[in-house]
Amino acid sequence: MKNKLLSIVLSSAMVLSLAACGGNGQTSQSGGSGSGSAPSTAPVTEAGVLSYTTLNLDDYKDYTASIKFLHHKTDREEDGTIAAMIAAFNKDFPNITVTTEAVTDYAEDSLLRLNTGDWGDIMFIPAVDKSDLGTYFMPLDSLDNLSQQLNFVSSWSYDGTCYGIPYMANAQGVLYNKKVFADAGITTLPKTASEFIADLQLIKDKTDAIPLYTNYAAGWTMGAWDAYVGVVSNGDDTYMNQKFVHTAEPFKDPGDGSGAYNVYKILYDACAKGLIEDDYTTTDWEGCKGMLNRGEIGTMVLGSWAYAQMQEAGDTPENVGYMPFPITVNGTQYVAAGGDYNYCINAKASDENKTAALIFVKWMVEKSDWCYNEGGYTVVKGGKNPDMYSAFDGCVVLSDQDALDGEADFLNQMNSESELSVNAGGNAKVQEIVEAGVTGSKSFDDIMAEWNKKWQDAQAELGIDVLY
Repeated sequence: MKNKLLSIVLSSAMVLSLAACGGNGQTSQSGGSGSGSAPSTAPVTEAGVLSYTTLNLDDYKDYTASIKFLHHKTDREEDGTIAAMIAAFNKDFPNITVTTEAVTDYAEDSLLRLNTGDWGDIMFIPAVDKSDLGTYFMPLDSLDNLSQQLNFVSSWSYDGTCYGIPYMANAQGVLYNKKVFADAGITTLPKTASEFIADLQLIKDKTDAIPLYTNYAAGWTMGAWDAYVGVVSNGDDTYMNQKFVHTAEPFKDPGDGSGAYNVYKILYDACAKGLIEDDYTTTDWEGCKGMLNRGEIGTMVLGSWAYAQMQEAGDTPENVGYMPFPITVNGTQYVAAGGDYNYCINAKASDENKTAALIFVKWMVEKSDWCYNEGGYTVVKGGKNPDMYSAFDGCVVLSDQDALDGEADFLNQMNSESELSVNAGGNAKVQEIVEAGVTGSKSFDDIMAEWNKKWQDAQAELGIDVLY
């Protein structure tokens, strides 16, 4: 591959030296709730448990505790994947009992559970303000320490301290069925929006497959389109977290086929041209997996995390492919890679449970192979990546850089004030594109103008400077 994925990811990691979490060098005072306890000389965080990078799993084989893990992977709960990983974990740590709860509407329900405190010891971090991380979650390590061992750990860091670790990482592309493409006469993967729309038309004309499956009815699946607004649409790894909030008209057409405007226009045009399912209100998230596997669907826009699920859903996994999103910026295609949901540990848990939770998180990240098996980019530096990313040869793979100092909460504030919630559960606004495209009730340019107005109003209300 021309641009080796890991080397690019590593090159985008934060290189600033940041202070470690307070408390390293103290002795542990937390004992297990049974036969095991933390080694008395281990360096600990201010919460009284080991930091991620200093924890040695081999020292905790007899540790005893009971912990709970709240997560969103309902499919992996139902198919036994989670139970199988916990069984493997218990071969190494037989005295740590892990119970799990899967939540369907995780984005909303997890916030409610977080505020009530009713969620257990480990969860995936929902959309909270970064300034509140320390209120809810235990510090896991300094960003400086953790970024030397793991990729994508800066997303849920604040003031040099990490509160979350991704369970896997994603690349942002498009799922497609290779046989459908071949039957439609498509021999080269599309690199631009116009090429993609033309290919969808070929699929409609020459096959029985649904060209683009919107997954409208599931709701949360529509938010996947937001993931292409930054690096993928403009090739700028500073845009999403540093420039977006300061941009006057982020949804304006730049006139060259790039930018957020052209990301969402692909969806609008596909809907307007009848290149989606016959009735978008009846789409079925679980059912669509087998449909794509069998060749009843040509393409779906979702992160790479969905690839393994599509492969497992039928008898022709070899027909499931993953390709870069069809936008080219000055002759180059860009791929955004970054962490998915992040593990975190309850700041209000007992010291015993915090230690057990950190043991479980480290084992899941480094020993479970969950990331690899789900088709994810490796979270562990130097780890292996699946072969599915071969279609990204020739693309430039980048990770979004962190927000500027003092601006870590700006994007959350803008998302909330504007109610656009880009990359933060803004499913309804993308559903509106489908509705308007199919019915013709509103032009695409009118939608984008409304979004720009909401963005500008939020900037004015929040006093955020417009610089671009």
